[in-house]
Amino acid sequence: MKSLSLITLLSFVSTMAWSQSTQYWQQNVDYKMNVTVDAKAYQYKGNQELVYTNNSPDTLKRVFYHLYNNAFQPGSEMDARIQSIADPDRRMINKIKVDGKDVKESRISKLKPNEIGYLKISNFKQDGVAANIKEVGTILEVTLAKPLLPNTKTTLTLDFDGQVPVQIRRSGRNNVEGVEFSMAQWYPKMAEFDFEGWHADPYIAREFHGVWGNFDVSITIDKDYMLGGSGYLQNKNEIGKGYQYAGVTVTYPKKTKTLTWHFIAPNVHDFTWAADKNYLHDVYQISNGATLHFLYKNNPKIIDNWKKAQPETARLMQFYNQTVGKYPYDQYSVIQGGDGGMEYAMCTLILGEGGYDGLIGVIGHEMAHSWFQHVLASNESKHGWLDEGFTSFLEDLGMNEIAEKKVENPHQGSYDGYYFMVNSGKELPQSTHADRFDFNQVYSITSYSKGDVFLAQLGYLIGKDNLMKTLKRYYRDFKFKHPTPNDIKRTAERVSGANLDWYLTDWTQTTNTIDYGIKNVEGATDGVQRTGVSLERIGRMPMPIDLLVEYTDGTKEAFYIPLRMMSFEKENPDPTIKRTVLADWAWANPNYFFEIPKSKASIKKITIDKSGLMADVKKDNNTFPAEPKTEVKK
Repeated sequence: MKSLSLITLLSFVSTMAWSQSTQYWQQNVDYKMNVTVDAKAYQYKGNQELVYTNNSPDTLKRVFYHLYNNAFQPGSEMDARIQSIADPDRRMINKIKVDGKDVKESRISKLKPNEIGYLKISNFKQDGVAANIKEVGTILEVTLAKPLLPNTKTTLTLDFDGQVPVQIRRSGRNNVEGVEFSMAQWYPKMAEFDFEGWHADPYIAREFHGVWGNFDVSITIDKDYMLGGSGYLQNKNEIGKGYQYAGVTVTYPKKTKTLTWHFIAPNVHDFTWAADKNYLHDVYQISNGATLHFLYKNNPKIIDNWKKAQPETARLMQFYNQTVGKYPYDQYSVIQGGDGGMEYAMCTLILGEGGYDGLIGVIGHEMAHSWFQHVLASNESKHGWLDEGFTSFLEDLGMNEIAEKKVENPHQGSYDGYYFMVNSGKELPQSTHADRFDFNQVYSITSYSKGDVFLAQLGYLIGKDNLMKTLKRYYRDFKFKHPTPNDIKRTAERVSGANLDWYLTDWTQTTNTIDYGIKNVEGATDGVQRTGVSLERIGRMPMPIDLLVEYTDGTKEAFYIPLRMMSFEKENPDPTIKRTVLADWAWANPNYFFEIPKSKASIKKITIDKSGLMADVKKDNNTFPAEPKTEVKK
């Protein structure tokens, strides 16, 4: 009896531990920063007060900060990676001749002391008591003066000195279009700690991951600069520059040399700003929606494009609201700056001197990140496809929505990119950490294109209506959290009722490909009006099959073969066409046979997946009669 009770008790404790460990939690940070900018030297000084709340079940003895600026120094890991990767980012290299040969030289390796980026930390204290700190590249390791217990908070204070690097990647000064300050990831930023542990990744190449919280930031800079970025400006009528309330005229005292811009950004996981003396500032109010701010250089060649983009940006935001869920902030800023296009909290930095199509395309993509990354804050370094791919999916839908000429499959470009990567032989699983890719191109296709196809193809699996319901529920259930790949899978399962573990595994954790073919079509020899169709699974990855039969009399008939492991039947995607649901196909059997109750002579064409949403890597065996081979677009 005693031993039985002990077993029961141990079982109970084990169960409780498991249930608690699987309960969602996330850390919280509240930043207060005061920064003074020396614009002539491109340097800044500041102090930071961070209230860190430990909502985890762990006692924390150490914490980690990101010091992203330190990547822009000769000898850094970013510098080393530029020199070793097969296809370095063209923005980060100089092309030179050495002994008559073309050589790609890291721009970081040639930075002078007054051109590098840095963040230097001093006077670090925990609740007023000095703590030990150690700078390791782009990471600050902090041994706390006192362990931080679960469900408690502590106040961490520090001083920092920073230098803005020459613009090379994302953050920097004097970009190619002359914007003076693009201030992204510019401050000591607390690393994320979650159920997987610390995410204190060095800044080598890719994306970011941050802790949800609130930012109170004051920036003092020469009065001639115009600023834009994350957060709501608190002293609008003191600053002016287009931010003041209607009817207010702002004048500065004659001796004013600097202005202090006070921003508050609630419930975000980063804070970004940009500044230039030559910005124009337009404000566009969306009806019953957010206020849009546009900050761009006073360059006559680009003004018309930026004006034209404003109502289209509003249309895109309204479409994204309807498709996924309402944008949760009261403003969004589109700011010329950076080195291409990059998403940040409540804003984006983009280049702005190209053509109009490129401008609105970049805006469409970066603003879509406001949903997939800046509300649904997945770990970009580990699951780049979960934010870049889903953003590309939403962008494709949005750009098709505002286009004069609509296309049937707005994601076709992503499918083509995926096929190109498969044929290259260089593909790595989507579960590969962003910094571990040997080719930038493969990382990009894996994250953007294959991630886009994940969602488009999910629509093939569970139906378009279920897919769109999945996106809305995913947003509703995980906004202001850190969703993982399993969360989108489970959301789709809850919405549709399908079993989808196999899909997440094969598509994201392997390089298995889809290849189904029509092996044989034979008419009956006994005079009965029927035709036998033999199909084969050639690729490793399983799929249900939509099959369309077109007859010589102009009629059509659909056949649907469910995938056994899905335990699911999709609704007819085209109710205007009669559909027959056949017996399911078990993956282990590479062959499948069924009969069409009509003669072979009456059959004009048989097609596997007429929609093209199933990412079959070999299309030439998908039809009967066979069609000529098509080359994959590069």
